[in-house]
Amino acid sequence: MRVNARFEGEAEQQLNYLAEVTGLGVSEVLRTSVQHYYDQMRAQRGGLMHFAAFVGQGRSGRGDVAGSYKARLAEGWGDKHHGRVLAVHEPVTPYKVRPAAPKSTKGRA
Repeated sequence: MRVNARFEGEAEQQLNYLAEVTGLGVSEVLRTSVQHYYDQMRAQRGGLMHFAAFVGQGRSGRGDVAGSYKARLAEGWGDKHHGRVLAVHEPVTPYKVRPAAPKSTKGRA
């Protein structure tokens, strides 16, 4: 495709600057710029749509993943946290605050 475009003012200065700094010709700077803009738009527009193509595509070989994910999560958590595995429904013991030691009245009048 052949394109004719008019660049004036700041746009012309920017184009000339890019050509000078990169050592590319004006046409190559424009092609590269369009590619960069295209990639940026595809990433924004696609977002999770690209990710969605991969969801559910993997095969772990296990047939119980949906029914056992809580137990497997607890196992992984236990491995990460020194072997202490809480049951999914087990309540966590609240942190106990020690009572403050009595203040000394020594030296007070």
